[in-house]
Amino acid sequence: MPARLYSCTPTRLTTWLDCPRRYRFAYLDRPAPPKGPPWAHNSMGAAVHSALADWWSLPFPQRLPGRGVDLVRRRWLSEGFADAEQSATVRERAAVWVEEYLLRVDPAAEPVGVERTVATPTAKLAVSGRVDRIDAADDGGLVIVDYKTGRRPLDSDDARGSLALGLYAVAAARTLRRECYRVELHHLPTGTVAAHDHTPASLARKVAEAESIAQDAVRADAAYAAGDTGDGPFPPRPSRLCSWCDFRRHCPEGRDAAPDEQSWAAVAG
Repeated sequence: MPARLYSCTPTRLTTWLDCPRRYRFAYLDRPAPPKGPPWAHNSMGAAVHSALADWWSLPFPQRLPGRGVDLVRRRWLSEGFADAEQSATVRERAAVWVEEYLLRVDPAAEPVGVERTVATPTAKLAVSGRVDRIDAADDGGLVIVDYKTGRRPLDSDDARGSLALGLYAVAAARTLRRECYRVELHHLPTGTVAAHDHTPASLARKVAEAESIAQDAVRADAAYAAGDTGDGPFPPRPSRLCSWCDFRRHCPEGRDAAPDEQSWAAVAG
């Protein structure tokens, strides 16, 4: 019998790559260890993504940039902020980002998909994921659009190197039966777009990268099923990312590797 395909999302793969111990906490341990407090930057990002999805669901005459402000306020999440004043300040900042972004968007350019789930099998994987937006390219193909709200500006290298974007392109082409090579990161804080045009060869390399990551994860999953939950199959991988890990309290190596951060640190200032 052929080997069973490893079912995964890009997030699952990158979690394994970042830290096998965090992967075990997130995907294998049941019940999962309790997480730390919610992060304000996650609350902000979720509200912005929801507002933009809602905007595209409006009837065409109502797709005005100012409606984005209303939608951000309606969708706002207050978890993780220092207090109500900080939450309100960041909410209005995010609302301005969305309004300014929508000033540059053609409301008549109907997306092919918004918050669309796409999936594809490969030789070793069954990959699926939800794409923020899928646009129609001028040549009849598809464009993967991913919204970003982090502080760091992005460039074409970020789009080119993203495993998730590459896998979304492959999965979108399979799901929607249209070629998909272009991927874009839309950075709301700066209003910039970082784009990359893949080729069949570069997308094949992304699939091979994903399959290589999954091969290690599959071995670890098998070890876990056999009762080995220790550092052998699931070693910690301490880095500066440990400051932002949901499972930091359960990982002494992570606490030693990076300082504690307040839940609102990424949105302060």
